[in-house]
Amino acid sequence: GTESARWLKELEKFAKGTFWEHLGLRAVDVAEERTIIALDAKPEHLNGMDIVHGGVLASMLDSAMGLAVMRAYPGRRIVTTNLNVHFVAPMKTGTLTAVAEIAHKSRTTITVQASVTDAAGKLGTIGTGSFRLLD
Repeated sequence: GTESARWLKELEKFAKGTFWEHLGLRAVDVAEERTIIALDAKPEHLNGMDIVHGGVLASMLDSAMGLAVMRAYPGRRIVTTNLNVHFVAPMKTGTLTAVAEIAHKSRTTITVQASVTDAAGKLGTIGTGSFRLLD
């Protein structure tokens, strides 16, 4: 909706010149229920075995989950305190999508779950993260 579109516009400004932009991430949908980001995986995202580097996939999970927390707590500063990643299948070049949903909230810590799939819907990576509200 309109609220999601506003968030996408703000994110675009916020991400300018950051690791998010360097990696090539883009927000697809920033709704309260779930956050979706995408990456067009190119040869520079691959490792020596011609599969997407694990660091790229972990960054996608972290970014999608962090964005979900930012969306739930607008204007608050947050940091990742824990990131668990399971690489369940190799990912190749093409469009990769990460979907994140908040699993639990406490006073200062938010636990989020996310997954990365390829264009065919094949699951490649799953993870959870903990995020701390700093203020």
